[in-house]
Amino acid sequence: MFLLKIHWEPSTTLINFGNFGIHYYSLMFVLAFFLGFSIMKKMYIKEKVSIETLEPLLFHVVVATLLGARLGHVFFYDWAYYQTHLMEILLPIRESADGGYSFIGFQGLASHGAAIGILIGIIIYQKRYNYKPLLWIVDRLVIPTTLGAAFVRVGNFFNSEIVGNYTGNNFGVVFLNRGETLPRHPAQLYEAICYLILFFVLRNIYRKGNHHKNGFIMGVFMSVLFSIRFIIEFVKESQGGFETFLPILSTGQWLSIPLILAGLILMLRTYSARV
Repeated sequence: MFLLKIHWEPSTTLINFGNFGIHYYSLMFVLAFFLGFSIMKKMYIKEKVSIETLEPLLFHVVVATLLGARLGHVFFYDWAYYQTHLMEILLPIRESADGGYSFIGFQGLASHGAAIGILIGIIIYQKRYNYKPLLWIVDRLVIPTTLGAAFVRVGNFFNSEIVGNYTGNNFGVVFLNRGETLPRHPAQLYEAICYLILFFVLRNIYRKGNHHKNGFIMGVFMSVLFSIRFIIEFVKESQGGFETFLPILSTGQWLSIPLILAGLILMLRTYSARV
């Protein structure tokens, strides 16, 4: 049986300008927000909703995503470190061995924190502008969000981070810039491909429409996306967190369970009734 082993040693930077560079991971974030805005704009035009409401929506989503993802990483995965390095929570710095600080950029983001942050941000946004129900907005927002999640995982692959476990055979990716010689599961790509498929599924549900209440697409998004995350965690290297106290599942799996259940409840409550 043919097994594919890929040796992977990419540069994490697309272009360098002296000490400053454009990183692939950052580029994936920019592309995610740009495409997300474009997709939302088309939906708003189609439904004759003022596109003037989109720029503040983008602002709330960007801030909520970055803040939620950062705080999610801090509190879910690495509080033992950050409780004694509070300045580093929101600043792109890291304490050096000599007691000083070095600029490292923003590293350490958690998708579960991003999901919570986006929801809070949209609640604040909806209360300020109040042109459509909350669930109407999130039903449309989660469609480009799913595509954005795929882009972010591609960025993780370029960074050789959030890697999978060793495969134990001749299949997988050897992350050479981690100093490794054995292949791992490309867990980032597994997630990216699954999220891309989910994006097309959600877009198709939206286009058909009119057979469910507001909130149905959000329910599908939450239940399926975090089910994907739950399953892929089985082949993903531990990222730490509180799984040392609850070792049956990984931290990512424990965090996914309530979101999966919330999505199923929302989906079942909003199915088979017209808007």
